Amino acid sequence: MSHPLTQLSEDEKAFKEAVREFAEGEVKPLVHEMDEKAQMNPDLIKKLFEMGVMAIETPEKYGGIEGSFSLACLVVEEFGRVDGSVSVMVDVQNTLVTNAFLKWGTEAQKEKYLPKLASEWVGAYALSESSSGSDAFALKLRAEDKGDHYVLKGHKLWITNANEAQVFLVFANLNPEKGYKGITGFIVERGFEGFKVGKKEDKMGIRASSTCELIFEDCIVPKENLFGEEGKGYKIAIETLNEGRIGIGAQMLGIAQGAYEAALAYTQTREQFGKPISQFQGVQFQLAEMRTELEAIRLLVYNAARLKDAGLPFAKEAAMAKLYASQGAERICSRAVDLFGGNGFTKEYPVEKFYRDVKIGQIYEGTSNMQLQTIAKMELS
Repeated sequence: MSHPLTQLSEDEKAFKEAVREFAEGEVKPLVHEMDEKAQMNPDLIKKLFEMGVMAIETPEKYGGIEGSFSLACLVVEEFGRVDGSVSVMVDVQNTLVTNAFLKWGTEAQKEKYLPKLASEWVGAYALSESSSGSDAFALKLRAEDKGDHYVLKGHKLWITNANEAQVFLVFANLNPEKGYKGITGFIVERGFEGFKVGKKEDKMGIRASSTCELIFEDCIVPKENLFGEEGKGYKIAIETLNEGRIGIGAQMLGIAQGAYEAALAYTQTREQFGKPISQFQGVQFQLAEMRTELEAIRLLVYNAARLKDAGLPFAKEAAMAKLYASQGAERICSRAVDLFGGNGFTKEYPVEKFYRDVKIGQIYEGTSNMQLQTIAKMELS
């Protein structure tokens, strides 16, 4: 579904349609199996790279397709319509990892990592810890400057894409006495000495998307893998997450779209009292409310993406989009389950998975309360 707010070129519109066909033809047949096994299909990951969806904003000189942020969000939405797990893998790769490299990486780092992220390497963004969730800067992961390298000690938790990732953007405190102004970013490769991926979480939803602990046992990081300036990690984290929240809004929009379409089709084929249930006014009103809320989500998400593409302030709009998209999408998915009746509670039909997948939207990349706090602060400032 195109929308004038996206202001897409003809090439971008064609790419979006190709992504929908890919999601329907290549992803949809694998969704149930990946959910049951809680594992992303490796061949599918390769196809995602071949499709170009893992490097949407990446310039062509680094192997990307040099599209807009709005296009990245539309791609995330299209995958969310079929599978929330594939959607969030593509989202983190584009709106967090690649975006951060584009904005904060040195030219040497871009030349080294962006081509790999465009062709074969999955990336992960490592900020959260067991004691550092909403209080994102209460980091206990420590970094020490050893002269010709850094050493990282500690743990990260709930890191998306960790099981598949080859490169991680990691935030640690280099100068704890300076508080959040000691937080610094580092580029950690999977093969670095002293680094390993730990326990994989067994989750309620987006099960094929890996969420893992990261363990740093005197992990050696070369000096050239400092990401941004020392002590500027908090700035990188805040600004990158502002962009990432729009991506999560797009993921929620896609999941809600998938649930709505499934419910709309089901109500036109499910018969009770001698006619399709879509002919009952009570059902029609529910569908009308779902469709209206879906469009409200779409407008908020697309508007935030448009502002970001235009180089205009968007932090408040990103928080609004993420807040409303995650809450509204849960309501839509819940109502979809209701409209399916008993069938909606079984794994034979798609809406129970949409319902499980949608819940995380109110939690990761900033809880709903944190979005409310951001909105209120900016309104009152």
